[in-house]
Amino acid sequence: MAPGGAGDKRGKLSSSDADAGAVGEDRLSALPDEVLVLILLRLGTTAEAARTSALSRRWRRVWLLLPELRFHLAPDGHRIRKVLLAPNAPPPLHRISVVTEDSAPDSLGAWLPDAARRLSGALVYHRIVPGKEDLASPMPDEAGEGGAIQLPCFEKATRIEIDLGLLGLDLPLAGTFAQLTELALYRVHLRGPIELGDFVSSPRSPRLQKLRIRDVRGVDKLTIHSESLLEVDLRQLKRFQRLSISASALNELNLLKCFGKNQPVAFICAPQLESLVWTDSYDPSSVDLGNLGQLQVLRTNGFFVFSKPDCRYNRDFLRLLQQFRFIRSLGILLFYQRDIGNFPYLMEDITMLPLTEFLTMEVVNNGHNFGPSSFHILRLCAGIRRLSMKLHIIRGLKSACHPGCICDQPANWKAQELSLNRLRKVELAGLEGTEHEVVFLEQLFSWATVLKKMKITFDYSVSKSKGRSRCSCLPRKTKKTRSE
Repeated sequence: MAPGGAGDKRGKLSSSDADAGAVGEDRLSALPDEVLVLILLRLGTTAEAARTSALSRRWRRVWLLLPELRFHLAPDGHRIRKVLLAPNAPPPLHRISVVTEDSAPDSLGAWLPDAARRLSGALVYHRIVPGKEDLASPMPDEAGEGGAIQLPCFEKATRIEIDLGLLGLDLPLAGTFAQLTELALYRVHLRGPIELGDFVSSPRSPRLQKLRIRDVRGVDKLTIHSESLLEVDLRQLKRFQRLSISASALNELNLLKCFGKNQPVAFICAPQLESLVWTDSYDPSSVDLGNLGQLQVLRTNGFFVFSKPDCRYNRDFLRLLQQFRFIRSLGILLFYQRDIGNFPYLMEDITMLPLTEFLTMEVVNNGHNFGPSSFHILRLCAGIRRLSMKLHIIRGLKSACHPGCICDQPANWKAQELSLNRLRKVELAGLEGTEHEVVFLEQLFSWATVLKKMKITFDYSVSKSKGRSRCSCLPRKTKKTRSE
């Protein structure tokens, strides 16, 4: 650069002058509000963002511009309300996320009306119950006693997810959730006169597409009329008795452990339904699934390989599968009790299965030999093109299988012929490298004569060296098999 240019001037600055300028100039605070807000959003919670107001006068109002509020282990709902009522016309909120251990309904619900006025996005509200953080752990029957939280009408919310640890919840008496597309209620005890079905149907939730209700009390019947719903997921509804769904656009329905021992009563009108998971009681005399000509995916109740002859789970399994002749993707769960004693082998009760192209088979074998039962299923699904098989391990329990255990019966399954001449892809997961597994794999390769690809995933407790050693025992034609 020519002498006298800008580069030459910079070169004449001493290092001490540069250091003094760097210390005296607050370049961060000079950034526009939009950039500072993006910086604050990188912090974990709203409380951390608010603490930046101590930096300087410039920062005092920046955190109030946040489009998202996140409260982790918020001690008091009244403090959340103060934030929501901040002055200077705060902007609409795109998300409010609250995690709390508070158990007082008046405190928990204190801020909800103010949130309803400001929110134009997602509300995520999770109350932690010590020892019951996992949604898979059902809450006790006595939960939900005491007062109830009043849910106001969120006219502009697009997503609501509420987990109250089975505290009471009153649905709003009036109002339309005009923008709501996703609703999830977990561990909630519904109170009040408003039926859940009325709340989620089209008149009050005209855009609702995804509905998830899990471990909810106070719902003995559910009647839904919706033109927008695409997915419905219902799990562990205590004392549930009746289900009625009329949804012209519904694509996916999951029903898990809702009816229990009650006589299932259900009416489903969903002509666009493509995926059905029904791991619940089933009786064709009281359950009308309607026209399921579009159904592509079916997952069923578990089948006990060894059990009492009158096992109700097996009965429901057989009743449901008898309703279908062809399912593109079929999911089956085989269950072995840890102590099968002298229970009879019940696989022979399965005399036919729907024609299918993609078979997903999950096995809880508790260390027992799953080869005979798996062979029985594969023999009835000999036209499959793809097989996905997963072994589930119940950790902390020692295998009850012993030499001479009846799980190896019928013993002649390895000698019987089976041609899986359309099977081209196999995925196996959860293997532990046991002798039972190796024997089954050897048989599988002898049956699948046109197999192109196999992926084997071992359980994380299995070392890589053991996994490779087990795979090396397989026939030579399996050298392209990939193990993980």
